[in-house]
Amino acid sequence: MLFPEARRAVEAAATDVPVWTEGYDIDAARAEARAAAAADPREEVGEVRDVDADGVRCRVYVPDGADAGLVIHLHGGGFVFHDIDVHDAGARRLANRSGMSVLSVDYRRPPEHPFPAAPDDVSAAVAWARRSTDGPLFAHGDSAGGNLALVAALRHPGAFAAVALIYPFLDPTAGFESYRTAADGFDPREAAWYWQQYAAAPADLTDPDLAPLLSDRLGTLPPTLVVTAEHDPLRDEGEALAQRLAEEGVAVTATRYLGQIHGFWRHDRVFTPAEPLMRQVAGFLRLHG
Repeated sequence: MLFPEARRAVEAAATDVPVWTEGYDIDAARAEARAAAAADPREEVGEVRDVDADGVRCRVYVPDGADAGLVIHLHGGGFVFHDIDVHDAGARRLANRSGMSVLSVDYRRPPEHPFPAAPDDVSAAVAWARRSTDGPLFAHGDSAGGNLALVAALRHPGAFAAVALIYPFLDPTAGFESYRTAADGFDPREAAWYWQQYAAAPADLTDPDLAPLLSDRLGTLPPTLVVTAEHDPLRDEGEALAQRLAEEGVAVTATRYLGQIHGFWRHDRVFTPAEPLMRQVAGFLRLHG
C-alpha cells in the first residue's frame, strides 16, 4: 500500500504530459526541472567547484573536514533528463552525510548523444578520479544513474571500494512482474520511451554496457548496496540483480522501502524515508572506506 506522501505525489503527477506524447518538448522539460531544483533549499558544503574531468564537466563537493575517499555520483532522469544542477542539493547532502568528497558527473544525454556516450563519459570521469585522489573510490547512482554506476564498476573492476545503487534502471525488456503490478506513478510506457532514446541501434539493447543484467562480470563487483521501492516498476529488476550478486559471491545488501515510489530518494522534503536512505547510503560507503 502506498504511504500517504507517495500517494499524494502520484496524484499530483497524474496531470503531467507523458513523455511518449507526440511532439513532447524535451528541452522545456529539462528547463522546468532545472528551475524547480534551483528553487529548492540546499545545504552549505565546505567547497563546491566545477572541474573538467578529461573533457567531461563535473562538480566536486568537499565537506568541511572531509575524510579520504571520493564518491562518484551519477544522476538519474531516464538518461534523458536531469543534470548536475538538478542533483546539486542531493549531491550536497551526500557529501555532508558521508563526510567524503562527491564528484557529480554531467554525462552526455540522449537523444542528442545516445549510447555509449554516457558510459564513455563516466569512464573518463573515473579515470580522472583515479588520478586525482589517493583515497578509496565509490560509485553511487539513482535510476538511470544506478545503471551507469553499475556499468562503471563492471567496466573498471577493482576501481571501487563499494557501489550504492538506488532503484537502478537495468532491463530494456521490461520483463519483470513489477512492471505490471507496481507501476504507481511511473508508467511502463515511460520506461520504454527512455530506452528508445538511449539506444542508438536495436543491438545496443543487448549490450551489457547498456543492459548490465546481461553481463558475465557481475561477480567482479565490490560490496554493493541495492535499494528498491515497493511501488516501482523497476523494483523486481533491482532485486533480481541483488539475488544474482549474492549467488556470484558478492557482498550485497538489499533494502526495499515499503510504501514508496520511484524517485523518492531525491526529495527529502516530500518523502519521509529520503533522509534515512541518504544516511543508509552514507553509512554503507563509510563502512567500506
